[in-house]
Amino acid sequence: MTTVTVELTRPYDVVIGQGSLQQLGERLKQQAIRVGTKVLVVSNPVVAEHYGTTVMGSLSAAGYQAELLVIEAGEEQKTPATVAQIHDKAYAMQLERSSLMLALGGGVVGDMTGFAAATWLRGVAVVQVPTTLLAMVDAAIGGKTGVNHPGGKNLIGAFHQPRLVMIDSTTLGTLPIREVHAGMAEVIKYGVIGDPVLFEALEAHGPLDSLEAIGTPLMQQILRRSAAAKARVVAHDEREGSLRAILNYGHTLGHVVETLTGYGTYLHGEAVGIGMQAAGLLSQRLGLWSAEEQQRQLALLKRCGLPWQAPELETEAIRTAILRDKKVQNGRVRFVLPTAIGQVVTRDDVDLEAAVAALKATSGVEA
Repeated sequence: MTTVTVELTRPYDVVIGQGSLQQLGERLKQQAIRVGTKVLVVSNPVVAEHYGTTVMGSLSAAGYQAELLVIEAGEEQKTPATVAQIHDKAYAMQLERSSLMLALGGGVVGDMTGFAAATWLRGVAVVQVPTTLLAMVDAAIGGKTGVNHPGGKNLIGAFHQPRLVMIDSTTLGTLPIREVHAGMAEVIKYGVIGDPVLFEALEAHGPLDSLEAIGTPLMQQILRRSAAAKARVVAHDEREGSLRAILNYGHTLGHVVETLTGYGTYLHGEAVGIGMQAAGLLSQRLGLWSAEEQQRQLALLKRCGLPWQAPELETEAIRTAILRDKKVQNGRVRFVLPTAIGQVVTRDDVDLEAAVAALKATSGVEA
């Protein structure tokens, strides 16, 4: 088992292992979570069917009073109404401030459970047990929680750090291949923003479009290096005051695609892949990075089975969606732009029309 510690005022561990779900209850004891604590486990139907019994059994054997809530958890379900279901269950269980919520599932379950925990009794503890690649390498780590608004992605939310992140890589075995591809977008992101070793390891590997092709050694490297990369950034900038903005590489324009096509049309990682292609093209047009590096990024997106071309979107709708992004400050949009493999800059002086044109150009249509 590998442990990566997120060094904050209240540090927490990201534990990466195989078969670790069976040890979840005992691990909670090590985190000083009192035996007898009420635990609300939130999951979705597919994940609960595969892993609910194991998790509930582990918690019960360790002395915790656990109940399972199964919710629908597609991106289109990531709403205040779904969070209200978690709040209702918390009320029925009489959760106290010493109680715990546990997210068992992908990034949508993790975001909603974390937000519910942040807002129940003004904050109860949350543990993240991610079961998708995207959640393992990104969404479960760092304390960002929230839900979508019809006008934009994750506009409603809070920072609420978990007490523990428990990653059992064997759960990837039941992950649909499309979800594997989506998770690899965030992995490529880490390579571009600050880990050229990881990027080059992906380039040097064979096919990357399935778990079998990726293989266990590379997957363990992906999980370890991605968790370490995010932990470093979060430790330096917990609430996205400056450095943490680099984690949004590909997200500003990717969120435009998600919002304008309707949540659920593209998986989050698929939209991020398109957003990275567009951000790279924008950076190339601004003279910040080379055509060769843009091609290297595109080659990895393709090898991971990711879409990289935006659908045809109306120009004015793109402008409006960009300006409603939650990272806009004083009317200025912050873009994360690559300058080399492993290096990015954050700019708020980019012409909006240039950004719109870059996104439209990925679909072969110029603004």
